[in-house]
Order: sequence, then structure tokens, then C-alpha cells
Amino acid sequence: MSASNVSLLRETSRQVVAGGAAGLTEICLMHPLDVVKTRFQVQRSITDPQSYKSLGDSFRMIFRTEGFFGFYKGILPPILAETPKRAVKTFAIAGLGSGLTEAVVVNPFEVVKVGLQVNRNTFTEQPSTFAYARQIIKKEGLGLRGLNKGFTATLGRHGIFNMVYFGFYHNVRNMIPASKDPTLEFLRKFGIGFVSGTMGSVFNIPFDVAKSRIQGPQPVPGEIKYRNCFKTMATVYQEEGILALYKGLLPKVMRLGPGGAVMLLVYEYTYEWLQKNW
Repeated sequence: MSASNVSLLRETSRQVVAGGAAGLTEICLMHPLDVVKTRFQVQRSITDPQSYKSLGDSFRMIFRTEGFFGFYKGILPPILAETPKRAVKTFAIAGLGSGLTEAVVVNPFEVVKVGLQVNRNTFTEQPSTFAYARQIIKKEGLGLRGLNKGFTATLGRHGIFNMVYFGFYHNVRNMIPASKDPTLEFLRKFGIGFVSGTMGSVFNIPFDVAKSRIQGPQPVPGEIKYRNCFKTMATVYQEEGILALYKGLLPKVMRLGPGGAVMLLVYEYTYEWLQKNW
């Protein structure tokens, strides 16, 4: 193997390891907000006794009825998807292209994750990640009505988020000069990452709501109401109003604002360490 190939392999490995560490850290810290976000997105009316009335109410109800581990339902699929997702991002075109490519990899994991997150049984009573995946494949197959349902919505969600997130981050990062003071530089990176994650969340949430409705339980068991991404958006808008397309925005921003900052910080500091030591 030539020196240039070894150098390329080492550089690729650094990016994948740094990206994987960043993604894993963000998932472990922010997953409870992802569970809450998904619950808000699949509920159709707050008049239902089981519906959550507010963010605080959702945390209280989940903790009271499902226990602490209820906040970590569905965490294994995104962890399993993290390494291949980061590898894809390393080789893909930045922004929109990377988001669309990433969606192909993560969508089956998202289907399993959402199904586990909306299950209100206690953590020990619900099926395991792999048992639930097998259940989906056996009943609905691997296609767009089974393990890959909601694929178009996932494409929209990831494509738009990455386009806004990385586009804003790279433009603003160059406009705000780096500081030699470690604390100020940390705050600069955290602030840019936070705003990037928040903006990406605001722009892509209608696709996220559509994805949760398609991948989550249907209103009437046995009847498929939510199937197509844009048709789902139109149905939600007609039946529940424009604000329904922004359900779960607060926990989503609370997760992906700080989460975006955490990912960038962990990535950059891990990558710098790997450059010096590997």
C-alpha cells in the first residue's frame, strides 16, 4: 500500500472515530428528549387522557408510568446506526447530499426506534430491539410498507437538516474569528453549533412529524392512514392545523440545539487529539 493510501486511510479513520464519538455522546445525553419529541408528534389530540399537555407533563408521566429507563426506549437503533452513518458522511458530499445519503442508511433503524419509543409499556415489558425488528420484517417485510416505511420523510428530514446545519456552521465559523483564549474558543464553537442545530430543527420538523406519523402506530389499527410523506403533511394540516406540523419542536430544539453543539465540540476535540496521537 502506497504512502498516500496509508495517509488517506488514516485520515478517514480519524474522521470516522471522531464522528462516532461525537454522535454516541450526543445520543446518550439527548435521547430522553428524542423520546418525548416522538411522543408529541404521534399524538393527535390533547383531549385524550393519555396525551401529554406540556413538556413537564410528559417527563412526569413517562417517569411515573414507565420508570427512568422509559426515557431510553429505542436508544439501541441510533447507536447501531451511528458508525455507518458517520462513515457515509465522511465520503459523501457535504450538506444536502450527505443528508440524503445518510437517510438511506438510518431509515430502517428509525422505524425500529420510533416503534419502541411510542410503546408505553415499561422498559422490561416491551420487545427487545432485535425482536421488534424481526416482528416488523415478518409482518410487513423490508420494503416501503415495512422496515423502510417513511423513507421519503426521512430523506427530507435529514437532507434539510444537514443542508441548514452544515451550511450555516461553515459560513458563520469563517465569519467569527477564532480566539486564542481556550474558554472563548469553546464558547464560540458551542454557540455556532447550538444555533446551527436549532435552525436545522426548525426547518426540517414538518418532515420529522410526517416520519413519526408514518413509522408510528396508525390511528385505527389495521388501517394505513399515514403512508406518503407529503400526503401525510397535508392530512395533518387539514385535520389539526398548521401548528400540528411543528409538534415536538421544543424537545427537538432542546435536543438538537445543545446536541448540535456537543457533536461539533466532541468531534473537533477528538479529531485534534487523534491528529496529535495517531
